[in-house]
Amino acid sequence: MSAGEENSHIRSGLTNQLPDRDPEETSEWLEAFDQLVDVHGTARAEYIIRSLLQRAGAKSVGVPMVTTTDYVNTIPKDQEAEFPGDEEMERRYRRILRWNAAVMVHRAQQEDIGVGGHISSYAGVSTLYEVGQNHFFRGPDHSGGGDQIFFQGHSSPGNYARAYLEGRLEEKDLDGFRQEVSAAPHGLSSYPHPRLMPEFWQFPTVSMGIGPMNAIYQAQFNRYLHNRGIKDTSEQHVWAFLGDGEMDEPESRGVLQLAANEKLDNLTFVINCNLQRLDGPVRGNGKIVQELEAFFRGAGWNVIKVLWGREWDALLAEDDDGELVRIMNETLDGDYQTYKAESGGFVREHFFGRSEKTKEMVAEYSDEDIWNLKRGGHDYQKVYAAYKEAVETKGRPTVILAQTVKGYGLGPSFEGRNATHQMKKLTVDDLKRFRDTLRIPLSDEELEADPYRVPYYHPGEDADEVKYMRERTSALGGPVPQRRVPKNSLGLPGEKAYAASKKGSGKQKAATTMAFVRLLKDLMRDKGIGNRVVPIVPDEARTFGMDSFFPTAKIYNPKGQNYLAVDRELMLSYKESAQGQLLHPGINEAGSTAAFTAVGTSYATHGEPMIPFYVFYSMFGFQRTGDSFWAAADQLTRGFIVGATAGRTTLTGEGLQHMDGHSPVLASTNPAVKHFDPAYGYEIAHIVEQGLHEMYGDHDGDHNVMYYLTVYNEPIQHPGEPEDLDVEGLKRGIYKLSTSEVEGPKAQLLASGVAVPWIVEAQQILADDWGVSADVWSVTSWSELRREALRVSESSRLQPQMGHETPFVTRQLEGAEGPVVATTDFMTQVPDQIRQFVPNAFATLGADDFGFSDTRAAARRHFRIDAHSVVVRTLQMLADEGAVDVEAPQKAFEKYDLANPNAGTSGEVGGDA
Repeated sequence: MSAGEENSHIRSGLTNQLPDRDPEETSEWLEAFDQLVDVHGTARAEYIIRSLLQRAGAKSVGVPMVTTTDYVNTIPKDQEAEFPGDEEMERRYRRILRWNAAVMVHRAQQEDIGVGGHISSYAGVSTLYEVGQNHFFRGPDHSGGGDQIFFQGHSSPGNYARAYLEGRLEEKDLDGFRQEVSAAPHGLSSYPHPRLMPEFWQFPTVSMGIGPMNAIYQAQFNRYLHNRGIKDTSEQHVWAFLGDGEMDEPESRGVLQLAANEKLDNLTFVINCNLQRLDGPVRGNGKIVQELEAFFRGAGWNVIKVLWGREWDALLAEDDDGELVRIMNETLDGDYQTYKAESGGFVREHFFGRSEKTKEMVAEYSDEDIWNLKRGGHDYQKVYAAYKEAVETKGRPTVILAQTVKGYGLGPSFEGRNATHQMKKLTVDDLKRFRDTLRIPLSDEELEADPYRVPYYHPGEDADEVKYMRERTSALGGPVPQRRVPKNSLGLPGEKAYAASKKGSGKQKAATTMAFVRLLKDLMRDKGIGNRVVPIVPDEARTFGMDSFFPTAKIYNPKGQNYLAVDRELMLSYKESAQGQLLHPGINEAGSTAAFTAVGTSYATHGEPMIPFYVFYSMFGFQRTGDSFWAAADQLTRGFIVGATAGRTTLTGEGLQHMDGHSPVLASTNPAVKHFDPAYGYEIAHIVEQGLHEMYGDHDGDHNVMYYLTVYNEPIQHPGEPEDLDVEGLKRGIYKLSTSEVEGPKAQLLASGVAVPWIVEAQQILADDWGVSADVWSVTSWSELRREALRVSESSRLQPQMGHETPFVTRQLEGAEGPVVATTDFMTQVPDQIRQFVPNAFATLGADDFGFSDTRAAARRHFRIDAHSVVVRTLQMLADEGAVDVEAPQKAFEKYDLANPNAGTSGEVGGDA
């Protein structure tokens, strides 16, 4: 089977299945079309073809959708925009950038350092970056606002090399590449990490697939800000530089439809199609460009292919019978990669030699001429034309598929090699060859003096190319990447916003999810911050009781609501609006997390602090999108993450894949996330108030955290805030809720969230049935208690002269008598976080296995975490200490029928939210 036949499924093949009943007439039509192109140009020909397709549809003539086009540039030569810059001048400093980027990685491989890096990535993408940097990418000082640019992670040496010529970095900074501690304060992060370089990088992109997704939601959020009248973002553009191998990630392709549906013409993807993954070809037996073209076209995007440099124009113009295009169509990606790892003579034989016609076309070309037939992604003119069309296209997002060579210009040891991604250093011969290619004025002696200390090159502050580069940068509003954080803290709500949450639920019962939603509604009414609150919820708003937001706050949709809603007569009818406040991404937790990140970083990307409240089905938060939350932390996101319907046993009936008993453990691995597990409405109020102050208030501390609250769907009675409430303890993680007045052996019962009512019940049972005096503690954050304790321990270890400071949890429990029994609706690992900091005997009850469908009471009895299980475990520990009769635990076990799931009583029935 020929290559063409094997790959026909990704080509349009418009006539393959139809017989030609009159070849002569067909020839006449084709000849007339050729004359149209020759006389009136490609633009007129395109209009005629589009008109004919329209008429064909009206006449019911079947015309298949063209998902792919021939393997040539989308923009014909006669439609290319004229390049406005001084190409030779730009090429001069692009050579310097490529040299310094490669040398920076090479120097980092000294024997006493050896920290890695990527030489080949920037070498291949430099033209794509530089055309943007010189003519398109707007910096933060531009009158229309700065662009948001998602640079490829592995190409970071190129960004650093440019910042060096711009005067933003020094040579010692370049020498600190990947040595952020040992070379401080001159260390540079390996990839785009805003948390590590908060004045330089805007977006972390090296976690494959998250960059494309976040770029789409960034573009959507820009429109959201504009449509809601918060900021004019009409001139700001989002650019995402991606790899063709990266496009295999589900996240890279999974939300493309959003960009098309919302007509995000403020978004451009630039996919660097070097045809290689990290280990080998992306589609060795196929054609990734054609595959991506079909995929993006099907998703509604404008597709621009930039495959061939200007050197191919004459050959393509000579290709009257389409023989050259046929070979381009049929050549596999694996072969295209091989051609750039071989020689001009090899290309002559194996590519042009496939046909007598194409072989004759290059008969007068030398092997060097053939080798210098560039790929389109390395041609300034072709790339500029594509970028200009992209930013001028209206009504659709654009993707540019630019064919490049990985390791371009680095020589035969690097160009197109499968191992090029892992190659970190250059030999002396490689360096000399690279120097000659780039025309860098360094002598052999300078390169040979110390193979690991090869010189950087800077032509001097007064050099023409440096002046030109800085002039172009200044004209566009300043250098990028660049991250700025204006000092504009918000005026936060007063006590009135929290009053309703603090007074309790009275005789009614309500789930903590509902208590939270009521507080959120009050915050949205606040005159100071109300319009800056952005609720984000996947397709579960009604489950969480957030359908009450629909009629007033409305759901954001840039098209408004142009249909007649089925529930329009209801009080809580579904309402969409271009000015809607609620982001409702559908059944899409990954997209929701991307939206959360865009909203939660608005304080930096737009200088407009916005407050995201991302509310999700608890099981599908950190378990499903933990990598996105990690990237959000890197991007210094601020906001509230709310895991609703939390707990292993609380979501009765839903079963194994819906029951969350472990998200606090997953969340605890993210240093930027502060997890809280509140039991009552007043606890939620204090935690949210503290979070707003910490993230958005006027203070000198760290603002760059995220608050994660787990709330439940089980209805309980919420007491009003106690008059003597230990507010500091509540905010820091633990406070005493109830002191037992019973005279008897002492014990301490600790719980969080929905488990607090169980230990209150257990306190009463211990007193009534066994004469045990048990105090009840509400633990609002196990993980924050642990983190504080670890910080204190570390401080004492590093400063022994200061003596030993006592952790907060230890101080809180100081003087608390008897054993400690801790329980939650999560796995034992959650309470166990504080075990080492509690001097008392300590036991944990937890739901450590998979969840299952049953009543709450039966499930809790099964896991031995309910009130009676707490009682029995407390008696066991007291018996071990000799404080109660040794027979008491067994008697209690039998009395409460602890082995029988049907004997459990801890749990309310009902409560969707």
